[in-house]
Amino acid sequence: MKLDLCVRAREIITMDRARPAATAVGVIGGRIVGFDDEIAGIEATRTLDFGDACMTPGLIDAHCHTVWWGLGLSAVDLSRAACLNDLYGLIESEVERIGDDTGAWVHGTGFNQGHYNGQLPEIDRLDSLTGDRPLYLRHTSGHAAFANTATLRLIGAFDDGFEVPAGGMMGRDGDGHFTGLVEESAQGLVQSLLLPYSTEQLVEAIDEATTRFAAQGITSFTEAGVGGGWIGHSSIEIAAYQLASERNHLHARAQLMPTIDALRPLAAHSADFHGEATGFGLDLGIRYGFGDDHLRLGHVKVFLDGSLLGATAAVTEDFCGHDHNRGYLLDTPEAYRKRVLAAYRSGWPLALHAIGDAAIDLALDLIEEAQKSYGRHAPPCRIEHFGIARPDQVLRAGELAIAVTPQAGFIGPLVVLC
Repeated sequence: MKLDLCVRAREIITMDRARPAATAVGVIGGRIVGFDDEIAGIEATRTLDFGDACMTPGLIDAHCHTVWWGLGLSAVDLSRAACLNDLYGLIESEVERIGDDTGAWVHGTGFNQGHYNGQLPEIDRLDSLTGDRPLYLRHTSGHAAFANTATLRLIGAFDDGFEVPAGGMMGRDGDGHFTGLVEESAQGLVQSLLLPYSTEQLVEAIDEATTRFAAQGITSFTEAGVGGGWIGHSSIEIAAYQLASERNHLHARAQLMPTIDALRPLAAHSADFHGEATGFGLDLGIRYGFGDDHLRLGHVKVFLDGSLLGATAAVTEDFCGHDHNRGYLLDTPEAYRKRVLAAYRSGWPLALHAIGDAAIDLALDLIEEAQKSYGRHAPPCRIEHFGIARPDQVLRAGELAIAVTPQAGFIGPLVVLC
């Protein structure tokens, strides 16, 4: 026997209670086969010696938006703006860089009104900087964006009969004029002008993003929404991940959550859907777990409410400083119930985005009904973020064996906002 790789260091954390630390680890076929005395005297094709360093297992990011972030790496980084004047300056520089290409979009990402004492960009000022060029600025939360008049015109906002999609909102001032703020599902109106991205563009974004993941020690991640909704970038987004993997441009193990918008009604024998006539899923009955160790399908992702940063999360009391604002659900409870239960009985464990306590109540109700009706799946259902959770909800989530994914990355932007 010969090892493919032997790694040595002063201390290697194993996460194994029987052997919590080692100084050497052997690898064959990409898998650990032994430590220290277990591999003593075995020759290795390649040896890496990190000397006095301490090695740890790779990090796992349980919830990220890899393609969105990768695409945003080429956009204007608005997080650098300490005030609105800085933001306007960054946009002005981008317009100058674009030059005479009046059809080119001005893209920015990462703006946070907390940097500007809660103030939002002024659409008139944005218009004066961009002219007829369409502009799209993504909020750091991903749940809101800013557009200029040129973009609003492209989505038909000034046409007779224009309607904001259910589960979304477009800001207006006291005179009823658009402010440029676009929230939640209304972002899909702008996204529809940009989608679908080509598979090659998505592969490049995956390469750029996961290269940075690997540099930070992230070796596995969950992509929290592909294929549909305002977070998806192509109806064949999974194909981009497959191609990236085949080209060795996927630099971490990936679990992909299709959004519930990407699922469709399925017909099969009623025994396949717990006695129900139809299910809800991907074609051919492909479901959770399909794939391999490097790339596989995860839970189905469902957005129930919005964000804490944008004050669109569904809560049971008014947001501090926002009279008569308790956020909102992105659809009716009954509409969620119908689709969520159909997906669950078709083999999809649930990952329900719920930040506000009102949304968490709905998430807990849906998961409890799914489990009582169709049993518990082996992988636990998840509640994404679980941001404003009451003590009783924490207890109930434990009783239902729900995995929650709070994110420390939100703390910084929230502190700025406060």
